[in-house]
Amino acid sequence: MPHTLLAFHAHPDDEALLTSGTLARAVAEGHRVVIAVATDGELGLTSTDFAEDLGHRRLDELHASARALGVHRVEWLGWADSGMGPETLPDPPDRRRFLAVPVEEAAQTLAELLREEDVDVLLTYDRHGGYGHRDHVRVHEVGARAAELAGTPKVLQATVPRDELLRGIRLAGKVYRFPPEFDPTSFERAYSPRSEITHRISVRRYAAAKRASMRAHASQAAVDGGADRTLAAFLRIPRPLYDLVFGREWYVDAARDPRAGIARDVFDGL
Repeated sequence: MPHTLLAFHAHPDDEALLTSGTLARAVAEGHRVVIAVATDGELGLTSTDFAEDLGHRRLDELHASARALGVHRVEWLGWADSGMGPETLPDPPDRRRFLAVPVEEAAQTLAELLREEDVDVLLTYDRHGGYGHRDHVRVHEVGARAAELAGTPKVLQATVPRDELLRGIRLAGKVYRFPPEFDPTSFERAYSPRSEITHRISVRRYAAAKRASMRAHASQAAVDGGADRTLAAFLRIPRPLYDLVFGREWYVDAARDPRAGIARDVFDGL
C-alpha cells in the first residue's frame, strides 16, 4: 500500500547526509516523498565563488538533489538560517530566523503541510539535533509538535549510532586525509547511542542516488584556499567504500517499544 513520507530538514543539503537513501528507496517502492526545509541555508559556509545570493543557490541545489532522488515535492517554509555562531544574528528585513519563530507557530505551519499531504511518516532529527546545530534542535521540537497537531501517525528521528559513525570515519581515514576543520572527536558527543536506535534501513542499493544528492550541493563542498569541506571529503571516498559507509540509515521512534526489535522499513506497522 502506498504511503506518504515527508522529510523535514533545517537547511538544503541536510536531506542528502541523513535521509537521502531512505527517500530514494521510498520513491522506488512506490511511495510519495516530500522534502520540507525550514530555511534556505543562507549562512552556510562556502567559497567566494558561491557566496553571492547563497540562499537562492542552495534552494536550487536542493531541487537538484530532489530530482536525483525522485522526490515528488520540495517546500521551503520561509524562515531564515539561524547560523552556528555563538549568538543568533538579528532577523533579516524580509523574514525571521528559524530560532526566533515560536515552536507553536512554526509547528502550525508544518502541520498545514502534513495535513495537505496526508503524511503517514514524518522524518525529523533526534533530540540532539544530530551534531547539535541550533536549527536542527528546533526541527526536532517543531516536528514533534506539528505531528501532534496534524495527527501524523509516525515520527522517525534521523540519527546515526555514534559507534557506527566513529568506525566509519576511522575506516574512511585509512584512504583519505580529512580537512583540518574536521574533528572526528566531536562526533563522540553527537547523534544517538545504539540503544536508542529503533530503525536500521538498508539503502545500499540506492547509494548512487545518495551520492548524486550529495554532489548536487556543490556550494557546501567548496571553500577558499583549496582544502576540502566535509561533504567534499565524503564524495572523494572510493565508491565501494562509500557504499559500505553510507549503505544504511538510522532512526529513533520514541513511541516504539524497544522490546519490539529493530525495524527495517520506515513504514513498518502502518
